[in-house]
Amino acid sequence: MSTHIPADELSRYADVIVQVGLGLRQGQRLLVRADLQTAALVRAVARSAYRAGARLVDVVWGDEQLTLVRLQEAPRDSFGEVPAWYPAVTADYLRAGDALLSVYAATPTLLAGQDHDAVSTMMRATAEAARPVTELVQRNASTWAVVSYPTPGWAAQVLPDVPEDERAATLWRAIAITCRLDAPDPVAAWQAHVADLDARCAYMNARRYTALRFSAPGTDLTVGLADGHLWAGGGSVSERGQAFVPNLPTEEIFSLPHRGRVDGVVRSSRPLNYGGNLIEDFTLTFEAGRVVAATAARGEEVLRRLIDTDEGSAHLGEVALVTASSPVARTGMLFANTLYDENAASHLALGSGYRFCVEGGAAMTPEQFEAAGGNLSATHVDFMIGSGLMDIDGLTADGAAEPVMRAGEWAFVLTI
Repeated sequence: MSTHIPADELSRYADVIVQVGLGLRQGQRLLVRADLQTAALVRAVARSAYRAGARLVDVVWGDEQLTLVRLQEAPRDSFGEVPAWYPAVTADYLRAGDALLSVYAATPTLLAGQDHDAVSTMMRATAEAARPVTELVQRNASTWAVVSYPTPGWAAQVLPDVPEDERAATLWRAIAITCRLDAPDPVAAWQAHVADLDARCAYMNARRYTALRFSAPGTDLTVGLADGHLWAGGGSVSERGQAFVPNLPTEEIFSLPHRGRVDGVVRSSRPLNYGGNLIEDFTLTFEAGRVVAATAARGEEVLRRLIDTDEGSAHLGEVALVTASSPVARTGMLFANTLYDENAASHLALGSGYRFCVEGGAAMTPEQFEAAGGNLSATHVDFMIGSGLMDIDGLTADGAAEPVMRAGEWAFVLTI
C-alpha cells in the first residue's frame, strides 16, 4: 500500500507543524522523534524548519517492527532495560529551549497477542526513564508538538473496508481536513480556531467551578477540580514566552482534576490504543480519586496493568472538554490513535497532571503540586468518554449546577 502524498500537500502540512504547532523561532534547534515509515513528512518538516530559521534539525528514528522483534526474540528478563541516551538527548533539547516534534503513527494492534507481562514491563520502564522529559513537557519548558502521518499499518487498521491501494490516501484526506489544510490559509484558520478555544478557557476560568459532573449512558461521574486550577486549550505558551500548539489536530480545552476528589463510574466511548493493544468498552469506578474497579470487553488485563503502573496511574491527571461535532468527530472515523480520537470526544487521562494547569504550578515542588491536588506519575494516558449523549454540569462553590455541555455541545454562548 502506497503512502505517497503530493509534495505540495506535505509542504502545507509541514508549514502548519512548524509555524503553528512548534511556533519555531529563528535560531532554535529542532529534535524530531519519528518512525522510519514517516520519513517523507520528516523531510518536509526539516525543509520548512530550515526556511523558518532553524539552526539544526536532528532526528531520532524508530522502527515499530523492531519493537515487535524484541518482544518475540529478546531474553525474557531484559524488558526493563531502556537506553539512557534517548531520554537524555530529548531532555537536553527541551532544557536548552529548543523544539521537540513527535510523529505518532503506530499500527494500533501491532503488539496484540504478545506477552502481557513483557509489554507491561517495557512500557513501564520506558515511562520511568522518560520521567524527566515528561516533567519538562508538562510544564512547557520549551515548545513541543505531536502530529501523525498515514502509515500502512495504521490505515489498514482503521479503514479495513477501503481497497488497500486507497487506504493511505483516504486517511490522509481525514488528516488534512482535521488539521485545516483545506482552508485557503491554514495558518490563519488555526489562529482563529485557537482564539475561540482561548475564549472558552477564559469563560471556564471566570466561573471557577469546584467540580464537573458528567452524565451519559454508563457514566455518572463527579470530577473535583484542583484548587487554583486553570483551563488551557489549543495554544500554549512556553516558559520562555513562546506560543505554540502542542497537538495537531486539537479541539479541546483541559484542566487539572483534584487527585483525591473524583467519585463515580465512567464508561469509555471509544477504544483506547495502549502499547499496541486495543482496550474496548471499558468502565472505571472511582472512590476518593482512585480507580477501585476496572472492567473491559477487550484488553482488561492491559487496562489493569496500566492502572498499576505506579501510585499516580490510578488517579486522574487531566479532564478535557471536546464537542461531539468537532472536525475529528465529523469524519465518522475511529482512528485508534489517541491524538485524533481524543479530539473527537471529551476525555480524561490517567496519570500525571499538567503543572501549568494550576496557579503557580511551574514553580511548585512535586510535594507542593500534590498538595494543590495535582497528580504525579510516570505515565499520562488519555481515554475518551464523551459523545452526543453526554451532559456536563459545572458545580459552583455553593453547590449550584450550571450547564457546560448538553448532548455533547457547548451550553454557553461566548460574548466576544
